[in-house]
Amino acid sequence: MLRMANLKMRSWLFAPGDSERKMAKALEGPADIVLLDLEDAVATENKPLARQQVHDFLIAHAASRARIWVRVNPLDGHYTLDDLVAVMPAQPGGIMLPKVYGRQDVELLDHYLMAFEAAQGFERGSTPVIVLATETAEAMFHTGDYKGAPRLAALTWGAEDLADSVGANSNRNADGSYSFTFELARSLTLLGAATAGVPAIETICADFKDMDALRQRAEQVRRNGFRGMLAIHPAQVDVINAAFTPSTEEIAEAREIVALFAANPGVGTIGWKGGMLDRPFLSRAQQLLAQVDE
Repeated sequence: MLRMANLKMRSWLFAPGDSERKMAKALEGPADIVLLDLEDAVATENKPLARQQVHDFLIAHAASRARIWVRVNPLDGHYTLDDLVAVMPAQPGGIMLPKVYGRQDVELLDHYLMAFEAAQGFERGSTPVIVLATETAEAMFHTGDYKGAPRLAALTWGAEDLADSVGANSNRNADGSYSFTFELARSLTLLGAATAGVPAIETICADFKDMDALRQRAEQVRRNGFRGMLAIHPAQVDVINAAFTPSTEEIAEAREIVALFAANPGVGTIGWKGGMLDRPFLSRAQQLLAQVDE
């Protein structure tokens, strides 16, 4: 059973696994989930040190383990099992799996995690996984395949590694927006997450100094259906948390809609504020209230 009770997923803050200072600063802040990175943020020669430091950090902060996740290296490389050997005895809150090619990678990771959980006496199946679902070209064709995938807690996407995978010189248009292929990756992630019944998490905003751009993007993708966002700097977390927290007005409106349908059982449409509401409005109101109650 996944250890996800009452765990919010608005903000996911990366911290390099070879920096004790940055890991500590990330955990001290308001990020819902801290992602200790053993992959891109750590040079090859520092990976052994990072594994040990992440292990020790998890042991030292056992009370906060549920919100301390680890990004391991991709399964098509040489480091994933070494990462898991180091961190699984310290029982991380979850694992981020990068550069997947499809559902089969999640299933393989499940087998690995099951063995480590059994060896440590942990509850089997208790380590959740977030998947970076668009970092390889092949993975783009499989974003809708994750329904029922073991351990799946969320899907997110990445634009930089995807650009490398397809040989793009840039993933941006002249105005700074993502170009078509990368907007497609975002949309497929959202649709794949909805199909799998898990939250969709927006990718990073690399310019950590432009808070207005961050706020605009976070608010936009939340309106589109995303439920959280990756962060690369502690300064981004408050903006992300605010953007993905329903406002008092939204909550009140959702409760009003739910109460209206409850008072009129069996109706398909109902008048409200000069317009008409149908069942999709009720569903959206219920989903919003579920976020508040998480």
